[in-house]
Amino acid sequence: MSKTSPADRLYSKDHEWIKNNGDGTAMIGITDYAQEMLTDIVFVELPAVGKKVAQGEPVAVVESVKSVSDVYAPVSGEVIAVNQALEETPELINRDAFGEGWIAKLKLENPNEMTSLLSAADYDRLIQEEKH
Repeated sequence: MSKTSPADRLYSKDHEWIKNNGDGTAMIGITDYAQEMLTDIVFVELPAVGKKVAQGEPVAVVESVKSVSDVYAPVSGEVIAVNQALEETPELINRDAFGEGWIAKLKLENPNEMTSLLSAADYDRLIQEEKH
């Protein structure tokens, strides 16, 4: 059963989350719902530090026992850090999608893009619609 999505971040319709750090950077990852749909995650292909991505472009790849899925950038930016722990322990995403399972940290190119994303309440409504 999915938990309520944390209210301190924004969400894409593709099931990514972004947490604005307030300093021109943001953490990104996939949602608890996304990891639940993927089931057991066995590999994460992290982006290269320095990679520039546009909103909606693939930024990482998550591989589970069931499928391989692109992780799309919720906003445009430059990758300034990646969660190296996922290389050894990709299941961190299954255990803690909103915490230890973060994927990358971006330097925001256009913070205004965040206005196109969903609030936690709107995202939770989207999940409910998808389940029915």
